[in-house]
Parts: sequence; structure tokens; C-alpha cells
Amino acid sequence: MSVVRLASRDRAAAAPKLPSSRVLPDVVDTIIKGDCVTALESLPEKSVDVIFADPPYNLQLDGDLHRPDQSKVDAVDDHWDQFESFQAYDAFTRAWLLAARRVLKPSGTIWVIGSYHNIFRVGTTLQDIGFWILNDVIWRKTNPMPNFRGRRFQNAHETMIWASRDQNAKGYTFNYEALKAANDDLQMRSDWLFPICNGGERLKDDNGDKVHPTQKPEALLARIMMASTKPGDVVLDPFFGSGTTGAVAKRLGRHFIGVEREQAYIDAATARIEAVEPADLKTLKIVASKRAEPRVAFVTLLDSGLLKPGTALTDKKRRWAATVQADGSLSHGNDQASIHRIGAKVQGLDACNGWTFWHYEENGSLISIDTLRQQVRQSMGTAGA
Repeated sequence: MSVVRLASRDRAAAAPKLPSSRVLPDVVDTIIKGDCVTALESLPEKSVDVIFADPPYNLQLDGDLHRPDQSKVDAVDDHWDQFESFQAYDAFTRAWLLAARRVLKPSGTIWVIGSYHNIFRVGTTLQDIGFWILNDVIWRKTNPMPNFRGRRFQNAHETMIWASRDQNAKGYTFNYEALKAANDDLQMRSDWLFPICNGGERLKDDNGDKVHPTQKPEALLARIMMASTKPGDVVLDPFFGSGTTGAVAKRLGRHFIGVEREQAYIDAATARIEAVEPADLKTLKIVASKRAEPRVAFVTLLDSGLLKPGTALTDKKRRWAATVQADGSLSHGNDQASIHRIGAKVQGLDACNGWTFWHYEENGSLISIDTLRQQVRQSMGTAGA
């Protein structure tokens, strides 16, 4: 086993520096040459944020595939996709998934992509060893290969499983608001439409042949990273192949660790990644989730001097009024409670968001107390983080 270091490793301008954590600095942004299980066992426990795995599909091809004109179809017939039985494939799957789970942080997640040949077996093993499936995501291909024999449906998709390290995992990254903003303010669905890798993105050798038979499109990896990672995170790919994960990670200000045993793929991936220009750090800021923002108690506004006891609050239509108390509660008539309960009480409702309901007057204008909460968050250096 050896480590292949890329020439351009200074990425401070592209992503925040990794904390001096349990990831060895001489492994980050490198390709480890060797068997994936052995390589993963050499990494520190609980050290990576996200894993993307594109394991062998075990296609069980009986022979060459030909088009109607008798031309041969490029297929995955390499030795690394050959297994003597389903049992052998299952044993291989269990071994690498156990090794992957060991290096994944408790808050980390894993993505595994596959076809109908293997993804159900992989999913069973994921659940058997303790992973918790969050979603299955369908990659629907705009330009799939035809079924030349006409004996089955055209295979127009692949399936990805997204899973947390265990059922009770907390704090895993899901950039919900960012995905929604990118999708015209609609929730991002679990069926993604992308073309298969082609054109200038497809790596070719000197003879014009594909460098790797199953090179994934960069758009697919970009969606995965934008969904489940933050700038500076470490993304591990135990089946690195032509280096799509590394190329996208570098462009998006993430770090990567690749594992690959075929030197030809390592050479192609190295050249590819070194040619990538990282995005400007300013463009990598992620739309913040409201749930991710720190909780600010109403009494903090008093503690910081932004409001004073005795201040009159009202709704934006000046229908109801309440008075700020020294303990951070509101009073209205004979009632005294939180900003939320008093807001609900005056409206005759079961619940109310007091932050957006109550306003204070300044220079003749009504201003939401939520603006004061944002000021507190900004002073903490976390607003929009």
C-alpha cells in the first residue's frame, strides 16, 4: 500500500483549514494505492465526514454484448468486477462496509451507488451491520444505453443509498435550505435527472478509449456534496477510479481521500485533479437552515441592552399590546408568560411565534423583535453560518 500525493496540495484559498483532528494530514487530498479494506483499516477511527462508494457492480456477464450492427458494446468486464459467487460478493461487501463504518464520524453519512445487480445486496448488508438508511435516491439518466436484445426494459437509472452511521445518529449534514433554494424553492426530490458521463468530461486514453467504464458525471457528485457536506469536510472514496470524487471535492472546497489499486486509474485521476481550479471561497457559502441557527432566549435581548424592561410591544397592526418584564416575560392584563404564550393568548390561538408577532416602536416605525435576535446571532458570529 502506498500514498500518491498530488502536486497541487495548497488549498487554503479554496476551503477552510481542517481542524487538527484525527485525520492524518499526509493522507488528506491524496490517493492511497492498495486494497480498499486494508487502506481503510490504516486510517484513524471516526475521522471522515462523508463516504461516497461506487463499488464493483458484479454484473455477471456471460459474454460480450453487441449492438444490432454487431459492434461491441463497452461493458464492465474488468477483473475487479469478477466474483465467483453471490456469497463471495456479499463477503466482500461486508468487509469494506465494516471498514468504512469504522472510519466514519458518528455524525457522518455514506452514499453507495449501484445497479439492480448489487444495490439490494449492499442495502441488506448496510442494515445488517448497523447503518440506518435515510433515503434511496434514483439517478435517472437522460441518455441511457439501449437494451439491444429487446428482452428487458431499458436500464435507465441507478440507485443510491444514503445512510447514517446508526439509527440514533445526530448532527449529520443535510443542507435542506440550500437544496430547496437551488430547486426553485421546492423540496429537492429523491429522483435526480443527469446524463451519463460523456463529451469532454469523459476521460479517454491515447487510443481514444474510455479510461474507466463507469466514470460518474461530476454533476452527480456535486449534488451529493452540496446536499450532505460543508466546505472543509473530508470525503472518502474507497473505489476512487478516475477520480470524480476528488475533482469535485477540490472544486467545491472539500477535502478527499481516495483509495484505488489500479495504477492506470490513479495516473488518470491525479492528472485530472491537479487540473481542477477550486471555486472562490465566497461562492461556497451554504444557505443556512433556521434549525441550524443557535437558540437565542428573549431575555438575552435585555441582557445585551437591546430592549429594556417596561418596553411596550405590539403586533404589526397595533391590535394588541404587551409589556416587557425584567425576567424576560411579557405581561398583558393579568397574564404574564413568554413572548409565544402571550402572543397566542391575545389572538385566541393555541400557538404563536412571538419573534415574528411582536414589534417595538422606533422613530415612529414598528420593527420586529426578530431583527434584534439576528443582531445577537451576528454578535456571536453565527448568523447565516
